[in-house]
Amino acid sequence: MQPKETTTIDYGNEESDFYLHHVARASPFERNNHYHGTYEVYYQLSGRRHYFIKDSAYAVAPGDLVFINKHDVHKTSMLGPPQHERVVMNFSDAFLGTDHPLFRPELLRIFTRDNHLYRLKPQEQMFVEQLFRKLTDEVKLQEDGFELSIRLLVTQLLLFVLRLKHADAPVTDDPLSPTHRRIAEIVKYINANYDDKLPLPELSERFDMSPFYLSRTFKKVTGFTVVGYQNLTRVREAQALLARTDAKVTDISAQVGFEQFAHFNRTFKKITGTNPTRYRKWNG
Repeated sequence: MQPKETTTIDYGNEESDFYLHHVARASPFERNNHYHGTYEVYYQLSGRRHYFIKDSAYAVAPGDLVFINKHDVHKTSMLGPPQHERVVMNFSDAFLGTDHPLFRPELLRIFTRDNHLYRLKPQEQMFVEQLFRKLTDEVKLQEDGFELSIRLLVTQLLLFVLRLKHADAPVTDDPLSPTHRRIAEIVKYINANYDDKLPLPELSERFDMSPFYLSRTFKKVTGFTVVGYQNLTRVREAQALLARTDAKVTDISAQVGFEQFAHFNRTFKKITGTNPTRYRKWNG
C-alpha cells in the first residue's frame, strides 16, 4: 500500500527565519486559507494543485514556481487526482535582510508582482530542483557554516528568477476559472473598500449574483465567509498601523472600519492570537 504522506524534510516553521518542507502526498489534502509574516516560495514537483493567492486563482502544474508575499492570504486545494509532491520554503526579512552581505532590495520584487506564478522550462526546472536538493542537504547535515550556505542558495534562487523574462504563466485555465475570476473581482473590491459597510445584498447586486450563490461560492473558492474575509482584511491593516504608527488603538479600530471597539478587540485576538496592545509591544 502506498503511504499517504512521505516527508523528505521538515525544518523550522512558516513564521521562523527559515522554513523548508518537502512532502509527497497520495491522499486528498487541502490547506486552509492562511497568511504569515514571511516570504513563501512554492515549487510543484508532480501533480496539479489549485492555488488562490490574495485575489487571483492559478492552476499549478509540475515545474511551476509560486511566490507569495508576506501577509498575502493564500490557500491550496486539489485540482484533479490527489497525488502530488511539492517543496515549500519560507524566509523572513531578518534572514535575507539588510544585514545579509549580498542583500539587494530588487531580489524581493518577485514577491510584489501581480502574477504570482512562474512556469519553468525543463532546463530551468533542473536548476531549481538542484538548488532545493542542496538546501535540503545543508539543513540535514548542518555542517559548519550551513546557515550562510542556505542564505547564499536562497539568494541564488531569487537572482535566477529575477532574470527570467519569459516565464509568466496565465491565471488558471481550469474550467472553474470564470467562477474564480468573478470571486477574485469581489475580493479585490473588498480589499479596496474593507473599511466600508459591505452588506451581502449590496455585493450581490453590484456583482450580479444572488446572495446565496455569492456567499456559497466565495466560501468555496477563498475558504472565508464574506464577513470573515472583510474582518481579516481589516485586522491585517490594523496590524500594519499598530506596527508603523503611534496612533491610538481606538482610532485605528475606527480607521479600519470597526464600529465598536469591543468587536475590534475580539476579532483581532481571534485572528492574531493576541490583543492589539500586546501586538504593538511585540512588533512596534
